[in-house]
Amino acid sequence: MKKPDNCVIIIFGASGDLTRRKLIPAIYELYKQNNLPEKFAVLGTASTEFTDPEFRDAMKSAILANESTADEAEINDFTAKLSYFRMDFKDTSMYNELSLRIRNLSGTCGTECNYIFYLATIPSLFAEISLNLGRAGLNRSSNGYSRIIVEKPFGYDLGSAIELNKIMHTNFEESQIYRIDHYLGKETVLNILATRFANGIFEPIWNRNYVHHIEVTSAENFGIENRGGFYETSGALRDMIQSHLLKLVSLIAMEPPSTFEPDAIRNELLKVLQSLRKLKPEEVEENVIRGQYIASTIKGRKIKGYREEKGVAPDSRTETYAAIKFYIDNWRWGGVPFYIRTGKQLPTRVTEAVIHFRKTPHFLFKESLNISDNQLILRIQPDEGILLKFGMKEPGSGFKIHNVNMDFHYSDISNVNIPEAYERLLYDCMIGDSTLFLRADAVEEAWKFVEPIQKAWADDQNVKIYGYPAGTWGPDIADDLIAGGEHITWRYPCKNLADDGVYCEL
Repeated sequence: MKKPDNCVIIIFGASGDLTRRKLIPAIYELYKQNNLPEKFAVLGTASTEFTDPEFRDAMKSAILANESTADEAEINDFTAKLSYFRMDFKDTSMYNELSLRIRNLSGTCGTECNYIFYLATIPSLFAEISLNLGRAGLNRSSNGYSRIIVEKPFGYDLGSAIELNKIMHTNFEESQIYRIDHYLGKETVLNILATRFANGIFEPIWNRNYVHHIEVTSAENFGIENRGGFYETSGALRDMIQSHLLKLVSLIAMEPPSTFEPDAIRNELLKVLQSLRKLKPEEVEENVIRGQYIASTIKGRKIKGYREEKGVAPDSRTETYAAIKFYIDNWRWGGVPFYIRTGKQLPTRVTEAVIHFRKTPHFLFKESLNISDNQLILRIQPDEGILLKFGMKEPGSGFKIHNVNMDFHYSDISNVNIPEAYERLLYDCMIGDSTLFLRADAVEEAWKFVEPIQKAWADDQNVKIYGYPAGTWGPDIADDLIAGGEHITWRYPCKNLADDGVYCEL
């Protein structure tokens, strides 16, 4: 792997959960594999009181919690590169002090040092921090680059996303802004591109002529985990669909890029988002299902309903489940329905995409009328891999057909390091590869698609929100969304890629 140029990584929100669970462990993994610059430093900043040694000890504990077999001496060498600066992000004057601290750390990088600012804070601070960095002159490095990484959500709706882009562009060029969606850093997500564009067998059938419909599922088997205050302002539509799932759909539906350069790929992803057919207000209730989990008992354990969770209003209409049927109006996908769904407190934790191929025009095997369609399943997590379902003759007389699986599992690859999403994305930012980061225009196009749904839910209190017992696959009415005249239904995935069934996890 290419060695990045020397740099200082500054993490805003360094005392938070994201830094402890994801960012510092990811930077440490890059350090272990010798994929960090020859000279680098990490500066954490937050309002919490920490000395440098206290911050290093806290981050050492975070690494050990993530990797129990880690080499303690190696961790100590790594954490020696960590420093801490306490500040109030809203205090403009402190950014000059921050600038001085960073420039002092630059001594570890030599004269040509680069800066990466990671905003791991609450979203309401993104604009203010970016403006203050510009006022302190930190949007430029005298001899190198200055880049800023922004976590999702990037805005709360179309208007706020446009405004945030406008504010950030006052001090940072678009090429300096890296909007991160960790889903796009997963190895199995990237494999969608390889599956499609490295194999001649898929391209001829990857279109409306051979694909009947496509479904994308992201399910979680847990609730909001004491984050009621956050989730009340978010919900499944903002938290998962606008960001993660529409990006997965874009990767599945995009045209082949002319090259594998960042702009070529991101241009094709943008075209998909621009082609999403926007729902009219009167179409929302028919094509979008929203749900909210209610109390249930799973394996003898009582599970609270969403409205019973801490920080949640007793009459809350925030969705913990959302499913959408929509179309992509372009030449490749015209008329092919896409279905996406996501939810909390579902039977299992799984993210996957299923390509459902059309059935044969004339089915000869009358003994096997209930055989399912051919499916290509791209499993993102867990049991990462690819599964192809097709029919074969059962041994014996006659022609009875049953489904068989042909599969590949990432777990079958030995002695190969598969980087975590944040590990890959941080490295890509250091080398200036923006392929897997979101561009301003793509973010705004995704918000344009969900805006009519947000507006319908906000303006019309008669639009229903359906309760579903925790541990089930969401509201029953969601089955009607995908149902058709050919025994079409959702795939109900299990933990193991090759298994499916409504109750397999329960």
